[in-house]
Amino acid sequence: MNPSLGELRLEVRALCREWREAGRYRPRPDAWLRSFDLAFSKELAERGWLGMTWPKAVGGGERSNLARLVLTEELLRAGAPVAAHWIGDRQIGPSILRHGTEELQREILPGIAAGEFVFCLGMSEPDAGSDLAAVRTTATRAPGGWRIDGRKIWTSHAHRATHAYLLARSEKSEVKHAGLTEFVLDMSAPGVSVSPIVDMAGSHHFNEVVFEDVFVPEHRVIGAVGNGWQQVTEQLSYERGGPERVLSTYPVLAELLEVADEGLAEEVGELVARLATLRALCVQVAESLDTGAAPVQAAATLKYLGTAFERDVLECARRATGSGAISPESALGEAILAAPGFSIRGGSSEVLLSVLAKQEARR
Repeated sequence: MNPSLGELRLEVRALCREWREAGRYRPRPDAWLRSFDLAFSKELAERGWLGMTWPKAVGGGERSNLARLVLTEELLRAGAPVAAHWIGDRQIGPSILRHGTEELQREILPGIAAGEFVFCLGMSEPDAGSDLAAVRTTATRAPGGWRIDGRKIWTSHAHRATHAYLLARSEKSEVKHAGLTEFVLDMSAPGVSVSPIVDMAGSHHFNEVVFEDVFVPEHRVIGAVGNGWQQVTEQLSYERGGPERVLSTYPVLAELLEVADEGLAEEVGELVARLATLRALCVQVAESLDTGAAPVQAAATLKYLGTAFERDVLECARRATGSGAISPESALGEAILAAPGFSIRGGSSEVLLSVLAKQEARR
């Protein structure tokens, strides 16, 4: 291992241990989505750990994606409260770097890197599900920009977000993948309303967001008008290709390694071997990103295999607990309640198989 990466790994472990031992957070599964602490994100920012692969001119650290992988692995293994910065750091920042104007980069990226801007994702809609090409939210040209009308659903942390990424239909087309455009908008803008969606665990991170005649300035368009489908497909490489797709249940696996009896030893060993393989795939994705590529196929593969892996971790843990009651507050209990979303967020397994088939057909 690169010595600097090993040092980084130890530094992240030390920070997480310090916060945990001080009682400032409790390790949780699915922490990147469910455990929100803006103070923790700002401490990472002070250490240069947000936007760490971006140019220094926009607040970044100009480090490699492999370094970022080390950081995110350790945060996820520790079940740390990273939800405040995760979306902006993981995919919105890189998308703006790839497609946004210099003006948009200067306006948005330093705020993400400083832990000041919190992003939510305006992708899924009530009647669209995982089919992003079926979005109905509209963007209509107006003097100086655009007017947005529509609604988004399952929008995590919209009630806490300062900004939203939004995918909207900017022109009518018989081809549903055409005529889509990406925007950045302020969640404080007039016409934005947020309604909570409480999940079965009693947790509130999901929301429905309604946009009624919301004005977005022209410079807040990401990339080319009408090119949203190609851009969002690339952006999903960042969303699907990270270690959160295989480490959301790591706190459960760690407990399982401690309590599993000999009857489950073979099954647990297989899970550990699968995790090693998935981590190797994460490295491949990171190395591809370092070359400037958008590894659509590898990221979709990781997400598809990671979903199956995380499901199997929970099933093995269920068997390890026997007939004993599972507390909703335990790592396993929280993970089981979160699990129905694993196969949907970032694209359902069926959608991912379609992505892989289409990518193979183009080769």
